[in-house]
Amino acid sequence: MDLPPLTHEPPLYRTRLAEAETVNRALAAAFEREFGGPHMRQSHRELGRYENTWIAREAIPEAEPVLALAEAAAHHILGRDALRCIFWFNRMQPGDRTARHNHEEGGELLSGVYYVETPPACGDLLLYPAEGVRRVRPEAGQMLFFPPRLAHAVEANLSDRLRLSLAFNFGPAE
Repeated sequence: MDLPPLTHEPPLYRTRLAEAETVNRALAAAFEREFGGPHMRQSHRELGRYENTWIAREAIPEAEPVLALAEAAAHHILGRDALRCIFWFNRMQPGDRTARHNHEEGGELLSGVYYVETPPACGDLLLYPAEGVRRVRPEAGQMLFFPPRLAHAVEANLSDRLRLSLAFNFGPAE
């Protein structure tokens, strides 16, 4: 896959998915199709909701353009060919937020997020590098990468619509 422009503003890398509007429409519909189905499980019950919704990769082929870009970017950023990718969806209803956390467990090398649906006021990503809080406004079609040890959170979704993102971690292939 040809990698679109990848900008680096430490500790953050950014890129965008080509044809994001079409991909996102199909991916959001596929997520709703699979939500609650046999290929789905949820984890990390925090703040009154499950933060992570896991859907088997083979059950949601609509995610492949996003995962292909994430994998190509991760190989480029890390300079490694042999990586494993795990991914999950973060479904935030109005009022939902994600508490401060990191992804240090499991030997992860790189974490990231791709934004599928981002209504206005749906909650900024907050990063906590040593120099202070960094705020990132989510945009549909945008993909971000950061070190797994970097603490981060998501502000409350103050919109009246669902905010949907796909998050991922990359670690050494086993």
